[in-house]
Amino acid sequence: MTHRRFIEVDFPIRTVSEHSAREKNIRHGHISTLHIWWARRPLAASRASIYAALIAEPKDEEERLRKSQFIADLCRWENSLNPRFIEKARREILEANGGRPPRVLDCFAGGGNIALEALRLGCETHALDLNPVAVLILKATLEYPQRWGQGDRETGRRGDGETGPWVLPGMGMERQVSNPLVEDVRRWGRWVLEEARKELAEFYPAEPDGSIPVGYIWARTVRCQNPECGAEIPLMRQFWLAKKPKKKVALRPVVVQGSKRAGEQGGRGEVQFEVVEGQEIDFDPAAGTVRRAKVTCPVCGAGMDAKTLRREFRQGRSGQRMVAVVLHHPKRTGKTYRVATDADVEVFRRAEAALQERLNKSPAVHVGAERPKGAEAPSDAGSLLQQAWPAQPEGLPLGSLSPVPDELLPEGGRRRFDTCRLPLYGMKRWGDLFNPRQKLALITFVDKVRRAHEQMLAAGYEPEYARAVVTYLAFALNRLATSVCVLARWRSDNLSIERAFDRQALPMIWDYGEVNPFSGSRGEWDLDFLLKVIRHTLQTSFTPAQVNQGTATRLPYPDDHFDAVVTDPPYYGNVPYADLSDFFYVWLKRTVGHLYPDLFATPLTPKSQEIVFDGHRQGGQKEAKAFFERMLTEAFREIHRVLKREGIAVIVFAHKSTEAWETIIQSLLRAGLVLTASWPVHTEMKARVRAQETASLASSIYMVCRKRVEEKVAYFHEIRPAIEGRIRERLEHFWNAGIGGADFFISAIGPAVEVFGQYSKVERLSGEEVTVRELLEFVRRTVSEFALQRILRDGHLAGVDAETRFYLLWRWTYQNARAHFDDARKLAQAVGLELTEHWGRGGFVKKEKEYIRVLGPRERGSRGAGEQRGRGAGEQGSRGTGERGSETMIDVLHRCLLLWEKGERKAIGELLAQTGYGGQDIFWRVAQAISDVLPEGNKERQLLQGFLYGREQYARAAAAERAEQLGLDLGETAPPRVGS
Repeated sequence: MTHRRFIEVDFPIRTVSEHSAREKNIRHGHISTLHIWWARRPLAASRASIYAALIAEPKDEEERLRKSQFIADLCRWENSLNPRFIEKARREILEANGGRPPRVLDCFAGGGNIALEALRLGCETHALDLNPVAVLILKATLEYPQRWGQGDRETGRRGDGETGPWVLPGMGMERQVSNPLVEDVRRWGRWVLEEARKELAEFYPAEPDGSIPVGYIWARTVRCQNPECGAEIPLMRQFWLAKKPKKKVALRPVVVQGSKRAGEQGGRGEVQFEVVEGQEIDFDPAAGTVRRAKVTCPVCGAGMDAKTLRREFRQGRSGQRMVAVVLHHPKRTGKTYRVATDADVEVFRRAEAALQERLNKSPAVHVGAERPKGAEAPSDAGSLLQQAWPAQPEGLPLGSLSPVPDELLPEGGRRRFDTCRLPLYGMKRWGDLFNPRQKLALITFVDKVRRAHEQMLAAGYEPEYARAVVTYLAFALNRLATSVCVLARWRSDNLSIERAFDRQALPMIWDYGEVNPFSGSRGEWDLDFLLKVIRHTLQTSFTPAQVNQGTATRLPYPDDHFDAVVTDPPYYGNVPYADLSDFFYVWLKRTVGHLYPDLFATPLTPKSQEIVFDGHRQGGQKEAKAFFERMLTEAFREIHRVLKREGIAVIVFAHKSTEAWETIIQSLLRAGLVLTASWPVHTEMKARVRAQETASLASSIYMVCRKRVEEKVAYFHEIRPAIEGRIRERLEHFWNAGIGGADFFISAIGPAVEVFGQYSKVERLSGEEVTVRELLEFVRRTVSEFALQRILRDGHLAGVDAETRFYLLWRWTYQNARAHFDDARKLAQAVGLELTEHWGRGGFVKKEKEYIRVLGPRERGSRGAGEQRGRGAGEQGSRGTGERGSETMIDVLHRCLLLWEKGERKAIGELLAQTGYGGQDIFWRVAQAISDVLPEGNKERQLLQGFLYGREQYARAAAAERAEQLGLDLGETAPPRVGS
């Protein structure tokens, strides 16, 4: 008999969600600051779910409450090294697993968050990933700190003297004073910085008064296409330098007429700049010269569309211009700003020449990724990428490498252009992401890191230990590269240069910030984050995890090997891990590639076996879906194989698309894995989700699975009541836990599959198999009805037409965001609405390419409601009485809101009397419900609140108007009081 685990019967989702979302703001010591990796699962949710999956179910209600409270305390960041909680959790896990540490696998380990928590809880932990960058992150998180950070002098440093006292961390998690790994990473990191400074300081000169340049602000440029102008246009999204409550500084563009630098054909003038502050800012600095690749010339006002702009870049008719310098004085607070001068440009030219000289020291030998036939050779000095590495140490894979990455960027296909738009602008190689001074800086740091490794070995360091130390230095260089590149933005709100990868893409940046690596400001060569992470991770366990590179479709482990598999598979096409991680791969290959020949044996990260939805790579959207489902099914079958008979799997998935959910559920069922529980956990901050223009999820679904032990067939009509009952039971729980919107619909999938997946096959009476897609359609209908009843505060749905139900559900689910057409269509079908009949003609549904947006009253314009379909008065559908004609409830409500905004109160009463809604309680409930689900500050919500404030007045006026129409005398009788 299989013994149930705590996570299969209960999980404190509200408190775990709170700590998981809060974790996004934690920086010091959190492993996410070691190295960028995308879509990491929160440590809080990982720790809580692993503990709950490895302890027995509660014996009674008292124990359930006590364990739930313990989980809530355990997952707090402040308790992550607290012996009171960690030791207790370890003991209970040991007791529940026969006195031995359970063997746990994460086969999509990525950044190592899940595996670190398994290690922290005393498990024998195994972590696997296909991506070499991820594998190196895993080693630096799960292996090196535990192996080398414990002060073992015999296997660690040798011949390097003393570093002071330290305390070995045991089960008591004592606070360490110092340890050799931390001290050596600090020491050699500082050595690298000072050695690089000696060669590069002249290219970042201080001001005569001692002010240090924090960074330089650049604008890309193109020529105006107006033949009478031809001015050089600086492409800037905005002109703010500082936008703080007490300090506002802007860069004001000034057109100098008749400048010698004007257009080639005797143009009108040149754009120059001046720095202005406070009251001097007499223009709108937020209005730049470019928006979404559409350009306006500040000299003549001519426009340039996106297609023309991209063509100018691809054909080499673009440039770049240093426009401003940001400064900081060591003895004064705050930053100062000035316009870039010819002297600044001259320093940059010297750096460019130094790069050229460095590249010319060795013969031109192209080794690495082959250049496609017909591809043009690099043109500028900063992109001479065919030179061999000077003084190259032996052992690099693929022979010698170019010092500046010449490997190709990903290009082609819509999804890839969403990920990396740079090839659209002629940027084809990874080296194109850095200007000449940035290239010089980075290859200098690479050289110093490699020389540091040589000196460690010469000083007697054990080779494996030296490799560990230099790996952290390579991570410091990768962190530097995210700031020292042309994808870094100047942030006028926090007065710093924002690193690349502020989202999961490589977009085109028009005006970028160039960091001074030696300024002491954000973006410099930074060791503090590394050291804090090392200190934290070395206190998690004495025993390192077992880290392997490999594919989850062919796991290198025997059958029935693991007590638990806790993993976070790729989210369909959400994150193109391999494409993005190549940014780091090309630099890691040049710094430590020779120390990891197996990991860095390919020109770029391996992609053919990456489980990701990629229409370009896999030959089309249909083929990409089939590939993803096939590969994911193989991975789940491997999980099934290596999992013990009574083992448990926790699989985390997050995606807003029901198509993605259909794929993962289908893969789970085909692999013989059965859901026994599922829990939605908020993993994103609410502010971030609400800021999205497109619909986003705040929750990840933690699906608890077991091996299917018997093959059974069921008829859908027989199990349908059980499915619906389970959905409603869990939805009640999720509603009370604060889960809502799009997350609510996704959260219901798990409970349905818990029943559906118990059977190897579910059929209709006709013998046809019921598909996962059909199951999800049933789920949506059930959830829609449940949600509408709760939104309306247990109101009856009678009298609410399909259009109004859809509108209310949309505002609750997506608010004002747009959603993909397929998801919008499925939501509409759940309430019996055919979406394609409702866009255009003044309706509230608007189609924007592959997306759907639902419009509010103002967005529908003066045509308003009721005119969009041209139905006759007799075509009522679910509308109710024939007197309302073709107008739906939401049409009438929108018209009322527009009338209220215009102050036409009498007209509101007449409209409500004419349509009969004035005395209908459900009409006012719907209006109140829409107001309740919209966020504070929303314009539609403000209209609704104003309108609802006078609802008694409008209801009476409507009743009086109605009575007059019918020739009745109401006397003093008032209409019934409407609900709130």
